[in-house]
Amino acid sequence: MAQAEESTPPQGSARSKVPAAEGTLRILSHLATQRGPVPASAIATALGLPRSTVYQLLAVLAERGFVVHLPEERRYGLGLAAFELSTGFSRQEPLSHLGRPLVAQLVDRLGESAHLVVLHGRDVIYLVEERAPRRPSLVTDVGVRLPGHLTASGRALLAALPAAQLRALYPNAAAFQERDGRGPRTSTELRRLLDQVRRQGYAQEDGEITAGMASVAVAVRDHAGWPAASIAVTFPRDAIAESEWPALAERISGTAAELSRRIRGRQAV
Repeated sequence: MAQAEESTPPQGSARSKVPAAEGTLRILSHLATQRGPVPASAIATALGLPRSTVYQLLAVLAERGFVVHLPEERRYGLGLAAFELSTGFSRQEPLSHLGRPLVAQLVDRLGESAHLVVLHGRDVIYLVEERAPRRPSLVTDVGVRLPGHLTASGRALLAALPAAQLRALYPNAAAFQERDGRGPRTSTELRRLLDQVRRQGYAQEDGEITAGMASVAVAVRDHAGWPAASIAVTFPRDAIAESEWPALAERISGTAAELSRRIRGRQAV
């Protein structure tokens, strides 16, 4: 019996039982959202923690390589060990493992093909592709790369990026690949398109990748609100009227929200 109790995760007041672990994770999460190293005092203020506690936790984190101390600047940033955690995350492909069953369930409910995508530079890479029965093959097989600004899934991700990063990705007209002469060709056109995505809460693409096919996509956000991936449904243009696309986006949003919870280690309640 004792052994069974020890293997059961603590419930309810777990945070109060391990304040050091809670504080450590909050510091790492906070540093991960900053644009650069920050002073310990700023960390303490942002998290509402005593400065002495923050300094003690930072010292342990620095000793283990999760945090690097910049003595001349009196600031702290993420260290190599934190980077190694992120590469381990990539190697284990949790997005694919967590997203595949959710995308498959979405396909079963809608009867249309769907996929899970991540942004890599200006391209999107397809991690999961689930084709609905009696639907045509798509160009979006697993591992395929396509220009992000031409795809619904890419537009959903680009719309969630800070303006400065978007400018860095698309500094001039040479950054815009064309496909059959369709899609935005300038930064101004892209900004207008992404403004529309933000207003309506989803992205769309109509025949810009494959003639006669359309897609609707929604971004999946991580714990910091960053676009970790996007989920898109692709369908024959005449199968779903454009007036029904907002309702379709709502159904995709439910799946995106569940995947967002799962990559943060949470389940729907």
